[in-house]
Amino acid sequence: MKTLTVTLALLISCFTFAVASDYVEAMKAQLEAMEKIQSNTDAQEVKNGFLRIAHANMTEWLPMYYAALVQTEAALRFDVDQDAYLEEAKQYLKTIQDAGAANSEITALEGYILMGVVAVDPGARGQSLSPQVLQLFGKAIGQDRSNPRAVYLMAQMEGGMAKFFGQGPEKACGMVKMSLDLFEKEEERVDENYILPTWGHAQAKKMYEECN
Repeated sequence: MKTLTVTLALLISCFTFAVASDYVEAMKAQLEAMEKIQSNTDAQEVKNGFLRIAHANMTEWLPMYYAALVQTEAALRFDVDQDAYLEEAKQYLKTIQDAGAANSEITALEGYILMGVVAVDPGARGQSLSPQVLQLFGKAIGQDRSNPRAVYLMAQMEGGMAKFFGQGPEKACGMVKMSLDLFEKEEERVDENYILPTWGHAQAKKMYEECN
């Protein structure tokens, strides 16, 4: 009986490891595809891939997070119905928030989506929504001060507001420099099976170059 119990435990352990391994491999494949997006068609294929992983792994927050991220960046990069795409991204994020997921990455992405909504029509939306965007980025930084995306996105928002109001870029440039230091520290933690968010480093570098 003891031998049977041990055998069953080993089988369950092996099955759990295989399922986890399949999930990580599927995520890695989609993350590689995300790096190669060149069109909205590409973006929708990658987004749908993340959604399939999300539906097969209902307890994981990352696949739906990345689906929201891809849809947000598609709204900002391509000739699409921006408001519709951003609303879709918002609903993906709400799905994981409703399931109880809460962390700095999710909060920062929520702010990023709302910043996109502002960018569609800054004249009409900036005054009412910008304080909410800043509040979300501030919350994300408070949740994890080592999160480079939260700091970079705050810098981006501060820079946009400075331009809109005819102010200098000093505050935004200081923040983006802080984000670059955090990105470099983050890179030390990344290995071949790392599937947590790492995006934003190239954009932060470009923003910092424009400061100098």
